[in-house]
Amino acid sequence: MESIGSRLKALRASTGMSQQAFAELAGSTQSSINRFENNQAEPPYRVLIWYGDYFDVSVDFLLCRTDKPQGMLYQYEPESLKKRMQDKKEWNLFIEACFEPNTPLNEKLKQAILNLSGGVSE
Repeated sequence: MESIGSRLKALRASTGMSQQAFAELAGSTQSSINRFENNQAEPPYRVLIWYGDYFDVSVDFLLCRTDKPQGMLYQYEPESLKKRMQDKKEWNLFIEACFEPNTPLNEKLKQAILNLSGGVSE
């Protein structure tokens, strides 16, 4: 299993920089970089964030929680948002049912009511 240190080392090595040169760039010390890369010390969260920003990888990747550099992508939708969206969909269906298709000003009237009610036009 890959370790945090091996990930950090592989990323640094990909730049061709020595630990000393990389430490100067990162605002750290060569001995700290060495300890992180050899799993002798855990890098603080600020260091992990710096690595993530510098190499354009996620902290999840650095922490070996995923093998995808972009990290784990979540599709989270809170229950309260789901309820509000369902209410809006139902409202839109209701408004749609109240109007006969192809009548003058039909679309403008529906849109005006949807805008007033906070509904979402589709």
